[in-house]
Amino acid sequence: MNSAVTIAVSTASTSALPVVRARRQALQALALGSVALLSGCATARKEPVAIDKERSSWTGRLGLNIASEPPQSFSAGFSLNGNAEAGELSLSSPLGSILATMLWQPGSAILNQGGKEQRFSSLEELITQTSGTPIPIRALFAWLRGETENVEGWQADLRSLPDGRLYAQRLQPLPTAELRLVFD
Repeated sequence: MNSAVTIAVSTASTSALPVVRARRQALQALALGSVALLSGCATARKEPVAIDKERSSWTGRLGLNIASEPPQSFSAGFSLNGNAEAGELSLSSPLGSILATMLWQPGSAILNQGGKEQRFSSLEELITQTSGTPIPIRALFAWLRGETENVEGWQADLRSLPDGRLYAQRLQPLPTAELRLVFD
């Protein structure tokens, strides 16, 4: 009886072999077609851009993570115009709603948020009060222009700037902080 079962199985598997091959080929074609469709949806990698030392306008997305207790994390779209002396920064939600606008000039800075206006004596004070951590504004504008600017406790990685990315990290004083910018 074992030999009959073995023969039946062998016969069945031999006759099913073309069906199994056809299914395998159909699955492979489906997988290749899916990959082709998905790769068509992928965004193309941006071409590296030359760093413009005279540039005074940037747009994109930013993220700020502060390793405080409890940890703080913030991300938004941004539009930045100006320099460390005078300018405007607009922050927006993923849907494009304006979350806040910061305006500054020598001796004053204004935060417009939700219909409320707050005044500060400097951009540095405004940033520290709103983000919970000091950020080296003059150095940040230098980094945006691709210039190395040393700030005690901070490290800026400018290598990805031609690819539209800026990463800066504060190691000291604690809590540590990470600032990431991705440009449009």
